[in-house]
Amino acid sequence: MLQVSSNDPMKGSPHTRPIYMLQLFITGASPNSINAINNVRAICEAYLPDQYSLDIIDVYQKPWIAASEQLTALPALFKLSPLPVQKMIGNMSDTQKVLKGLHLGNV
Repeated sequence: MLQVSSNDPMKGSPHTRPIYMLQLFITGASPNSINAINNVRAICEAYLPDQYSLDIIDVYQKPWIAASEQLTALPALFKLSPLPVQKMIGNMSDTQKVLKGLHLGNV
């Protein structure tokens, strides 16, 4: 599991800005997986700088996770917090849909 964190304590209080806890489920180094990683990172850096934690989980390396999370299509992005939990499927190339899924649609 690769974790990307963008939390700088010098850039504001965690009480004023929520930290977005994200999990991106991918299938190896496939083109869709690579696109999803790049797209999610770009969206997070543009719209959530210093406000997110991203775990990238390769289900080829951890197949039991796909079963436990009932993943039927990949890549899949889960927003665990702030609530409500949201699940998105695809290569995350549609920025507006991802922002809406993260409840940032008005950005």
